Amino acid sequence: MQKHDKVISFIKELYFGQDFIPLHEPRFYGKERDFVLDAIDSTFVSSVGEYVDKFEAKMSEITGAKFSVATVNGTSALHVGLIVNGVSSEDEVLTQPLTFIATTNAISYIGAKPVFIDVDRDTMGLSPKSLTKFLEGNAIVRDGYCYNKHTNRKISACVPMHTFGHACRIIEITEICSEWNIAVVEDAAESLGSYVANKHTGTLGKVGCFSFNGNKIVTSGGGGALITDDESIAKRAKHLTTQAKKPHRWEYEHDAVGYNYRMPNLNAALACAQLEQLPHYLENKRNLANRYKDFFLRESIVFKNEPENCRSNFWLNAIELENRQSRDEFLDQTNNRGVMTRPVWTLMNDLELYKNAQVFELENSRYLADRIVNIPSSVTQ
Repeated sequence: MQKHDKVISFIKELYFGQDFIPLHEPRFYGKERDFVLDAIDSTFVSSVGEYVDKFEAKMSEITGAKFSVATVNGTSALHVGLIVNGVSSEDEVLTQPLTFIATTNAISYIGAKPVFIDVDRDTMGLSPKSLTKFLEGNAIVRDGYCYNKHTNRKISACVPMHTFGHACRIIEITEICSEWNIAVVEDAAESLGSYVANKHTGTLGKVGCFSFNGNKIVTSGGGGALITDDESIAKRAKHLTTQAKKPHRWEYEHDAVGYNYRMPNLNAALACAQLEQLPHYLENKRNLANRYKDFFLRESIVFKNEPENCRSNFWLNAIELENRQSRDEFLDQTNNRGVMTRPVWTLMNDLELYKNAQVFELENSRYLADRIVNIPSSVTQ
């Protein structure tokens, strides 16, 4: 008998009848087929169509944001979100090392420099305390902008990430960044349906960016969205994501370097059908998380619950093991038995391409990287 047999048996009971249990797979219970076929019949299958408009309206309705801009994926939303907040080449952008690489790559697309600041152990998101200490020791406000005293680069933005759907301490982070004249671009890719003090994630910074990849709580196959309450930001974001083409019935005139980032109507059709089911998915995943929480409490394994004063979507459930050896033992036993589990991402500053980036107080990030494992989290019915 192996150490984690009880865990494996419990997960197999949750997903009874599946020989292989993936980490997170989509569920298509609604009008997905009808909406996609309708989009095909309309012949508007590319970046213009009724479902793109419906998707943007629905995202504003769900999040409470005044404006939504559909994009081809979450990474493109982050990229444009940084641009419309004034981030330029050689600027610095503060973010967390415990994140998916898309967060950091979006910064690099502009030629900006990521600065990795520690996370909190409970939220697994950017730590306001570490952020404050970094700024007080390294930054100065001059002529209305924040600069790194040691590199003399402008610190243009901060990108906190809501890890696995659990909100970081975004209220504190936005207050700190406001004092230092730093724009906050929320990486809310994983947190559709998550709230902080009754405000949806993505609505506390200047912009919020979401992903609708195939493994997210709601999927469009590939897709993303940028939300904001700032009309000028929304208009510029939409302009840049559609190749920065000036409106005209036949002329092709462009007034900036734009991007082919518009979500196709086919993907938007799928997303619209999925968004209709979001309330059911959220309820189901909360029930699943509660079952996991009760089970792991009996097994004396730490289950990563939603932070205080927050409501999580529990996109990917996570547990915290004793150390890296225990983590690797768990990963080996579960994956050998057809239960897909995964460690948290390699810290960004440990990747070869970002090894020379500035870092600050990574104790909590390293602690979590050694211990966190994601477990199957698909909607169960």
